[in-house]
Amino acid sequence: MAQLVPEFISLFLLILLASAPAATASSSPTLVFLLAGQSNMGGRGGATNGTWDGVVPPDCAPSPRILRLSPSLRWEEAREPLHAGIDLHNVLGVGPGMPFAHALLRRHGRVPPHAVVGLVPCAQGATPIASWSRGTPLYDRMLKRARAALANNNNNNNNNNNNAGSSRLAALLWYQGEADTIRRQDADVYTSRMEAFVRDVRRDLGMPDLLVIQVGLATGQGKFVDIVREAQRRVSLHNVKYVDAKGLPVASDYTHLTTPAQVQLGKMLAASYLAPTL
Repeated sequence: MAQLVPEFISLFLLILLASAPAATASSSPTLVFLLAGQSNMGGRGGATNGTWDGVVPPDCAPSPRILRLSPSLRWEEAREPLHAGIDLHNVLGVGPGMPFAHALLRRHGRVPPHAVVGLVPCAQGATPIASWSRGTPLYDRMLKRARAALANNNNNNNNNNNNAGSSRLAALLWYQGEADTIRRQDADVYTSRMEAFVRDVRRDLGMPDLLVIQVGLATGQGKFVDIVREAQRRVSLHNVKYVDAKGLPVASDYTHLTTPAQVQLGKMLAASYLAPTL
C-alpha cells in the first residue's frame, strides 16, 4: 500500500498537467500589433553603453497573455529584448512593445477579459524611411511577418473553437525618422514618404483602414529634427494617430530613450490606441 501512494500522487499530477491550460506556444493572439521603425522601436533602453544592463521593469515582465512572433515565425511568450533576432547587429534593450501590451491588458472593460496580445517586432536600427519603401527588404520582411502572424492566428483558431474568428491585426506602431534628420532633402520629403508607406502597407495587407500610430521624434541623428517632426505632424491620412515622444528622458548617447522613457512611451501608445479616432 505504501508503494501505491507515490504512484497515485504521480498519476494525479500527470492528470492535472494534462488538464491545465495550454502553454503559450499553442496559444493564439486576439489582438496583433506590428512594431516597426528604427532603433527606438527596436529598443535600446538600458543598452547604450555597449551591453544591456538586463533591467526588466514590472511593466516589461513576461506574461502568458503577451506573445511575440519569433524570427522563425512562431508565437512564443514575449520577453525583453523583444526584438532579439530581428533588429540585427545591434545591442538591444527595452523598447515600448512590452509596456504597451501590459497597459492594454490592464484596461478592463476596454479590452476583452481574455484577450491575448500578439506583438510582431519588425524594427531595424539606423534605417531611413526610404529603406522601408515598397519592395525593399525591410518592407517585404514586415509584410511577410504580418501575414505569417495572421496565418498562424487562423490556423490556431481553427483548432480552438473558443477563439475562432476572434484574432485581428489591430494596428501598426511606427517609431522612425531619426535617420531622416541628417540630410535636408530627406527631411523635406518625409511627409510624402510616410503617406506612401502607409498607403502601400494598407493596400498590400488588404486593410484600407488599418490604424497606424506614429511616434513623434524625441531626438535625431542630424540637425533637422524639427523639420522631420513637423513633417510627421503633417501626415493627413485617415486613421493615422500621432504620439509625441518629445520630452521623454534620453540616454547619455543623446539619441535613445531610457528604460523609464520606453515604459512611459508604451503607456502613451496604449492610451492612443484606446482613444476614439476622430
